[in-house]
Formats: sequence, C-alpha cells, structure tokens
Amino acid sequence: MKYFQKITRYNVAALEDELDAHPELWNNHPARTQHDVFFGTSDIWVRFRDPTELTGPEKYGEPHFPVFYPAWHLLPALHPIVFDLMAREKATHLGGIMFTRIPAKGQVKPHHDRGGWHAEHYKRKIYVPIKTNDNVLNTCEEEEVVMRRGDAWFFNNLVTHSVVNAGDSERVTLIVCMRTL
Repeated sequence: MKYFQKITRYNVAALEDELDAHPELWNNHPARTQHDVFFGTSDIWVRFRDPTELTGPEKYGEPHFPVFYPAWHLLPALHPIVFDLMAREKATHLGGIMFTRIPAKGQVKPHHDRGGWHAEHYKRKIYVPIKTNDNVLNTCEEEEVVMRRGDAWFFNNLVTHSVVNAGDSERVTLIVCMRTL
C-alpha cells in the first residue's frame, strides 16, 4: 500500500471505558465539526493550540506549540498509547491529538489537509480505531482499508482521504499527529 501502513495493535478496552465514562468531553471545541466535510461528526480535542490563542479562523492554521487540553488528564489509558507511538515512530515533536466519532451511516467527506501548518508540520498521522465495525471504509486516493479495533495505522493526510461508516454502530478513532525525523 502506498498511503496506508499498519504499525501495531493496542488493547483499547480501558480507553474505550474511559471515553464512555466521560461523554461531556465530546464537542467542547466544535470548530472542526461545523465544517461541511465533518458535518454530523463529533470530536474530543486532547492536544492542539492553546484555546486562548484560537481567536479567529486564521489562528487554527498558524504555527504554534500544542498544549494538552483537560481531556488528557481524564483519559490516562491514552498516555501509554501516545508515548509508545512516539517511540515507535521516532517522533521529535508531539502535535495534535483528538478523537473523532462518526455516527452509524455517517461520513467524513473527501478532503485533504494540505495548506494547514499543523497538518504539514506534524505530518506523521496515526489512526487507532477505538470503536468500529466491518462497514467503516477508510479511503486515501485510490486505496481503501477497513481498520480493525486497536490497530494503529499511518496514513497520508496530505492527499485526498475520506471515511464512510455504512455500519449500524458508531466509529470512534484516536488520531495522533507527530513530527518525525
């Protein structure tokens, strides 16, 4: 495969339990999900630009040093996954971390992340499905993959990509962005 690469597998049961115990974390920062591409999805922002610096739309794409949001402290089962991914990928910097949720029969429309400073600076992007089903199709250009729960996948978010959840259950995925050598 050219755009997808399976890296490892994690036991995500404890992380799933922590997410279920904190439904209040969803959509505290709705800027992304209001965009047409992500409409109908939900997010938990764990690490990104300091919210006090996000004073206008242009601020999301400017250079910044990411900080941890309160969700980091409420989801301790996330910590070993993030640090293991950083070690495996030989990360020099940790960028944004978020969870995305696509409802049953929902989707993330085709798009690319080129032109955004964060996406291009922290361009090693890893997906780890926490909840999924056999009818969630991840597409990157002409490649398609069904990601299994707990499997960690690199994918190139600078090319056109999308996700379609044709299943009857939600899909929740961890996204960890890093800068690597």
